Amino acid sequence: MIALIMAGGVGTRFWPLSTKSKPKQFLNILGEKSMIQQTVGRILPLVNYRDIYIVTNSEQVELVIEHLPQIPEENIIAEPLGRNTAACIGLGAIILEQKYPLDETMLVLPADHYIGKPEKFLEIVSYASQFTKESENLITFGIKPTFPATGYGYIESGERITDGKFPIYSVKRFKEKPDLETAKAFVSSGNFSWNSGMFLWRIDTILDAIKQYMPELFYKLQKIIKLWQQNRTEEIKEIYQNLQNIPVDIGIMERATNTAIIPVDIDWNDIGSWQAVYDMIDKDKNGNFFEGHIINIHSNNNYVLSESKKKIIALSNVDNLVIVDTKDALLICKKEKSQNVKKIVELLNKKEEVK
Repeated sequence: MIALIMAGGVGTRFWPLSTKSKPKQFLNILGEKSMIQQTVGRILPLVNYRDIYIVTNSEQVELVIEHLPQIPEENIIAEPLGRNTAACIGLGAIILEQKYPLDETMLVLPADHYIGKPEKFLEIVSYASQFTKESENLITFGIKPTFPATGYGYIESGERITDGKFPIYSVKRFKEKPDLETAKAFVSSGNFSWNSGMFLWRIDTILDAIKQYMPELFYKLQKIIKLWQQNRTEEIKEIYQNLQNIPVDIGIMERATNTAIIPVDIDWNDIGSWQAVYDMIDKDKNGNFFEGHIINIHSNNNYVLSESKKKIIALSNVDNLVIVDTKDALLICKKEKSQNVKKIVELLNKKEEVK
């Protein structure tokens, strides 16, 4: 088995700690290791370092080397620029095609997810890999929903196609992020899973799917791989910037007829906001998480993180806030509105463009 880890995101929801020069996947948000280190460590019982590939952008290659020195540098695939997950996965697959048998299975993971039951996850992946090797399905891992989330896409399971320990179903349909009432209906039906963005397939199966459903991408990948072998970076960049900017879910998974889903319960979280971090970490008796030099008077259920060892942050009679203080910026927002942090980054980027 090969693992392809997608690590090119910029993590705008974790500003100001996450920046373009050090995005979310390279931060120690949960624990002493960065998100990408945790992702790689999680799969090592199944996949050797030599068979782990990291797709990132060219500006983050040095960060990958710093965080994962055990990964061979030739296994770091640098995209000239981000063009969403269909291009990212396609580039990885076309490179792996040159190195492995075409029926080798390929586990695709985002670099910045949390899995609280790693042993169970590995057992499921191992089972799914054997099934995929024999069936040539495009497998997606669905997360059994624990509440009617409106921030995730959903996948509806169809007919059961295996009788093994971990049931595998055909995919009936993909649904984009729903409103609350629709999400409640999805969860109560028992047939829907959250779309985790984790996949498993054979190299030849995903390349065949790209050829069939995204022929323009496939054609350009054929050109790119020839240039890649000659290290002609400027010509690669010229082609790459014109690739379709589309998620693999929309470009491939929603169109293909050989998709399958394994609904799993692995204590999964995509850590998509400061609220999500707050929900997962240990807090004091007043529901606060403090890191830094913090003084508190009658304040509850706050997340406060300061990079400064000298500056004092004092809270008095405030509740349900996120406060993140770095050397460059200070964020203060309501916890339940922390998803909107990405809008701050958008405004800052527009100001930079004006300059």
